[in-house]
Amino acid sequence: MKLLTFTKPLAATLLALAHLAMAAPALAGAPAKIGTVAVAPSDAVLQVSLDRADWTYAVGQAATFRVKFNLTPYPVDGVAITYRLGPDMLEGAERTATVPEQGLSLPAPALAQPGFVRLLVKATVQDKVQEGRATAAFSPQNIVPVQREPADFDQFWQAQKRALAAVPPQFTLTAAPALSTDQVEVSYLTFQNVAQPPGGRPTRIYGVLSVPRGAGLYPAVLQVPGAGVRGYKGTAEMAAKGYITLQIGIHGIPVNLPDELYEQLNFGALESYNRYNLDNPNAYYYRRVYLGALRALDYLAQHPKWDGRNLVAQGGSQGGQLAIMASALDARVTATVASYPAYSDVTGYLHGRAGGWPGLFRQDAQGRVQDQPVDAKVTTSAYYDTVNFARRLRAPVLYYAGFNDMVTPPTSTLAVFNVITAPRELVLDPQQVHLTTPEHRATIERWLAQQVGAKP
Repeated sequence: MKLLTFTKPLAATLLALAHLAMAAPALAGAPAKIGTVAVAPSDAVLQVSLDRADWTYAVGQAATFRVKFNLTPYPVDGVAITYRLGPDMLEGAERTATVPEQGLSLPAPALAQPGFVRLLVKATVQDKVQEGRATAAFSPQNIVPVQREPADFDQFWQAQKRALAAVPPQFTLTAAPALSTDQVEVSYLTFQNVAQPPGGRPTRIYGVLSVPRGAGLYPAVLQVPGAGVRGYKGTAEMAAKGYITLQIGIHGIPVNLPDELYEQLNFGALESYNRYNLDNPNAYYYRRVYLGALRALDYLAQHPKWDGRNLVAQGGSQGGQLAIMASALDARVTATVASYPAYSDVTGYLHGRAGGWPGLFRQDAQGRVQDQPVDAKVTTSAYYDTVNFARRLRAPVLYYAGFNDMVTPPTSTLAVFNVITAPRELVLDPQQVHLTTPEHRATIERWLAQQVGAKP
């Protein structure tokens, strides 16, 4: 895999990649199209970087971090820093150093296997705390997952889909005139979902549907959410460009309630929802979430304005996790957009390296493995890990990862990308933390337009 380097302002334009056949099965080991966004110069007070512009090395190559301060006049005695330096999310104990005016060089510790090494720097300058980070990638295209694949993975999800099919959907629309425009009709949508846990009363999913008002048929996009608890207003601006969009929440609560309620749930009853019933794959919280996303696809596929051809799953973080899952379990999906997906290779911490959000099985400050007892939870996680769904993708994928991401660590997200055998395109942004830049949003828009045959 050859890494292509683009300047950051031009990244969105140059990464508008060619249309790929949606129905053609991918071959094992199919080459990926990979673009690396060039590291932009920084005018920050604290500047942390590496000695290669793309921050990417082969295993065994030397890499050197650089720490500088943009200060005039420069303190005669230099600037005191504390820093941590080590593998992705395992950077180790805090150390101290002094940075002279010409800067400080710190060699990256050698890695025996493909992975990432990160430098985290902190300093107090003029009574303000300054923080910076840089992350070196070592043969990232060769990172392999450590999560196991259950022998009955496919049978498990076939059974779950049968359970979903047994629940009447009861699709219900309510007009949302305050969210609608002259070009787009917006409605609140709710429908029935499986019980949580099985055997109980059916739950519900709530979302916001945005449909172009114009006559004609349109591609449909399921937009699945990042982690947390919040309300939603839909994406009328995207629908105005010729897409039916359905933005859903995952927690079975309406999406138009007061913000205070979501805040209280986020830090109260639903604070650790990603761990609820983690010791039982048939009762785990994400079972209902995953099946709810599949039912949302059912709704889009029966919408009278759907074009019958283009069905897209799109999301970032937890949304990237859900987009990959939905695409893997529903053959009608024709394109997937997954940005820094969560729940990726989550058993990594049990193997001495970073695991994906939400940090299952990570050691605490005393070196104790969390989420005890782990055996049943490890078993459950394998049925829900993004990596095992990624192996089953067949439609084209646009994928995004940032080296400096400490929420969904790059060790985990690259482990997922590397198992995809579908046509795949990757945007690597070395400096990027856990967010999507305007440039990448523009890349997504152009890529989707190519997939559905629309004008960019």
